[in-house]
Amino acid sequence: MTFHLSANTPAGGAPARSVEELRDLHGRVDALNARYRHHGAVSVLEGALRDPEAGQIALVSSFGAESVVLLHLVAMVERKTPVLFIDTRLLFPETLAYQQEVAERLQLQDLRVLRTDEMLLRERDPNDDLRLTSTDACCALRKTVPLEQALQGFDGWITGRKRFQSTTRAALEFFELEEETGRIKVNPLAHWAPEDVRAYMDENRLPRHPLVARGYPSIGCAPCTSPVAEGEDPRAGRWRGEDKQECGIHFVNGRMVRPGEDAEETKGPST
Repeated sequence: MTFHLSANTPAGGAPARSVEELRDLHGRVDALNARYRHHGAVSVLEGALRDPEAGQIALVSSFGAESVVLLHLVAMVERKTPVLFIDTRLLFPETLAYQQEVAERLQLQDLRVLRTDEMLLRERDPNDDLRLTSTDACCALRKTVPLEQALQGFDGWITGRKRFQSTTRAALEFFELEEETGRIKVNPLAHWAPEDVRAYMDENRLPRHPLVARGYPSIGCAPCTSPVAEGEDPRAGRWRGEDKQECGIHFVNGRMVRPGEDAEETKGPST
């Protein structure tokens, strides 16, 4: 199933939340983290998909280097879980082929392919070169905007982020709150180490993304992803040479909010 965000479709945006609403939402997230603090990934997923405190949840997957682990776990818990895949139209052909292979093998029953409408792309990136002047604007147009539209109606979403992947994720919790949207973000694999990922894939004989063997431990759009040398940060090949570590879908109102930061101080113009 494919979903397009058209030029006439609003990108979303949540109304301002009162102090009481934010307090209640933070309370829900704190309660979930306390309830599942000493649990494993499967229990966290079961909680996210079945606990009334979590609400209606979707899985957002890039079908990248390690995505098959979380997809496999979700398929075991509930194959009907909505799976949102963002096709930026700049992905590696290998990623598109891998996405079809994994979806068929795991028998995912509600896969939704998200794409920004071609009319909107022609309006904002007519020559397909926006990334050359602003990778942030390109990511917003091709990733953040269609994902935000698709997530409307969901109370939260599941991600495959892990603490080891970068310094910006070192304090990742199982459950987080997006204050701007009021959605809960679920990170079941937050505490997994690289060897946990490899062992799980080996034990369950899960297919590897073909680019991993060619030196791509983290895979995004083809123009902005390069191989990583031994000893480098796994995400060093993403936007190499730029002061950028996230694509924008884990930002609040266009700016990443790191643990301990005041969301009001980090807000920037929505892109």
